[in-house]
Amino acid sequence: MAGLRQSEIREKVQAYFKAQLDQYLDWLDRRGLSKNALADAREEMLDHDSMVDLESVHPQYLPIARFKTKMEVSDADWEASLPRIAIELRKGRRDMLRRVLEAAERLEHYSYDDAPNIVSAAPAPALPASSPLGAAVDDFIAEHSRQWTGKTTVQNRAYLNILVEYFGPDRLLATITKQDASEVKKVLQVLPASRNTKPKLKAMPLMQVIKEPGHKKIAAGTLNSHIQMFKMFFDWAERHGHAPHTLFEGMKVRKDKASESERKPFTPDQARLIYTELTENPSGLVRKDSHKWGMLLGMFTGARLNEICQLDIADVKQDGGTWFLNITDEGDDTKSVKSKAGRRKVPLHSELIRLGFLDFVESRRNATRLFPDYSYSANGGYGRNLGRWCNESFLPKLGIKQPGLVFHSLRHTVVTRLSQADVPEPIVQCIVGHARSGVTQEVYNREGYTLTQLKENIDRFAICQAN
Repeated sequence: MAGLRQSEIREKVQAYFKAQLDQYLDWLDRRGLSKNALADAREEMLDHDSMVDLESVHPQYLPIARFKTKMEVSDADWEASLPRIAIELRKGRRDMLRRVLEAAERLEHYSYDDAPNIVSAAPAPALPASSPLGAAVDDFIAEHSRQWTGKTTVQNRAYLNILVEYFGPDRLLATITKQDASEVKKVLQVLPASRNTKPKLKAMPLMQVIKEPGHKKIAAGTLNSHIQMFKMFFDWAERHGHAPHTLFEGMKVRKDKASESERKPFTPDQARLIYTELTENPSGLVRKDSHKWGMLLGMFTGARLNEICQLDIADVKQDGGTWFLNITDEGDDTKSVKSKAGRRKVPLHSELIRLGFLDFVESRRNATRLFPDYSYSANGGYGRNLGRWCNESFLPKLGIKQPGLVFHSLRHTVVTRLSQADVPEPIVQCIVGHARSGVTQEVYNREGYTLTQLKENIDRFAICQAN
């Protein structure tokens, strides 16, 4: 295949970069470009020049995928036109940047001759103009919030608000460079972890709050969550014509070494102590049935804190002689699950039934919710009160509170003990609401496991696992 004719290649390259040039000149006229942005453009232009001389087809800086899409160049035509088309694309990008730099240079000086103005109102571009950051973020959130839970939407909006606050809502996405992305990463590395919880920090502008001394910085995992969301946003923006490029690729940081505060399971002795206190109450620490049964459900099902505390009485069901918890986000608008896999049926462990859990449920039949004394919070769902009682009162008074041991450790304990009892990993995942992975589980076993199978395996959990 001969590929595209040289005249066709040049025509497409010129049209593609003419539209980008119009956008850059318009931005230059309205807002100007930062010294960093101009330095990046100059450095990239010189790199293009060197690669053209070498007749290199290396893809660095080349918007290949977007060019092929916008200018309707098929994969076959692209491959057949190499190396000519890659070299011409690089020349086009180089010369477009040169025009931008020339325009910026002329704006640094005044001329009093009759020369026409360098920057004039741009005609309607042949390609869609780059979108303002704030509007693009709004569109991104509106599209994805249909699949996200309310809590996830709020969290991801908070991540992207960092970009909006740093660049301003009117910043065109086309003018945000890799160097700019690197500067954002530096800001994240010094961002206080408590910015959204301490009123003093919450009221401060971003560039001021990062200078406040004496505050713990966000963890590497949280920083990477920001970076991942930024990358997801720019990938989406590029695909939808809001931006000419993607950013934040490969910018995650190495995670912190496992710290003492990392969540971990309870030891057999700790689990036995908790179980004894919940069932016999020798120290008088358990004064509410909601505390007792909320903790025991966590201990024998591995369910998440909010999944337990939001249960309705109607969520305790029976099917073919097997009692189970129907963990779902259906019903009240305030109910939620973490993911699709979180919607599940968890059989009641035989020990819960022996201890009288069904009698407790029956005693609440006149109400709707199983634990009506747990109030709803937009940030923490229904689990805030039980979590605080467990982590700040119950565990400390038992003398076993230490970094990494919290209510969520009950979930870690269930996963650990079931795994030690040789329960197959996909069944453990079904019980605790993790997504099952692999072709066998995702394609051939979409229906999952029966309640009978799950019941047989969850009953293999024991407070003190046999060796």
